[in-house]
Amino acid sequence: MRLGIFGGTFDPVHYGHLLLAEICRQQLQLDQVRILPAGNPPHKPGLVISDARARAEMLSFAVAGYPEFVVDEREVRRSGPSYTVDTLAEFSHEDPDSELFLLIGADSLRDLLTWRQPQRIASLATIVACNRPGIPPLNREQVVTWVGPEIADRVILVEIPGTDLSATNLRKRVHDGMGLRFMTPRAVEAYIHQHRLYQGDQWA
Repeated sequence: MRLGIFGGTFDPVHYGHLLLAEICRQQLQLDQVRILPAGNPPHKPGLVISDARARAEMLSFAVAGYPEFVVDEREVRRSGPSYTVDTLAEFSHEDPDSELFLLIGADSLRDLLTWRQPQRIASLATIVACNRPGIPPLNREQVVTWVGPEIADRVILVEIPGTDLSATNLRKRVHDGMGLRFMTPRAVEAYIHQHRLYQGDQWA
C-alpha cells in the first residue's frame, strides 16, 4: 500500500488542507491518506489550540464520504509531545510492506532539521513537500540548502494550485464575526458556529 501521512493541528481544517491531500493522493497514486490531528505539537510551544476532540470531529465531517481519507487519532491519544518520527515508526511497524509518504508544507520542510531525528524521518518515509502561501516556489537547490543533499534525495516536490487559505486567517475571521463560506466544508462551518469555537479573547 502507498500510504500518505498528513499531520497538523487542523484548527480548523479548511479547503487548502483538503486540496493538498487530494492532489498528493492523485499525483503520487496513494491508496490512502491518513490525516492526523496533532495532540501536543512540540514545535508550537505555548500555542492556543482547540480541544483535540473538536479538531478530530471537524476533520471527520470534512472527509465524510471520501474513503481514501481516514482520520487517525493516534497522536491525540498519545501522552506527551507528538513527534513525527514516532508516528512514522508506528506505521512502519504496523505494516512493514506499506510505502509511507509524509505530506508537509514548504514551511515545515524548511524547519525539518529542527525536528526530532530528521534523518530517520527521511529513512522511514518519502517526504512530499508542497508550496505554501508566502514561500517562493520550491526547487531542488532550495531543498538542499534547507535539509542537505542526503535528505533532499528523499524529497518529492508537489505544486498545489494557489490558495491563500490558512487556519490562522479562518480563526481570525470567526473571532471578528465574519463567515467561512467556501473556505471550509459547510459541516465544519456549522460545527464551529454550534460549539462557539474561536470566540474568546485568547483567539484575538
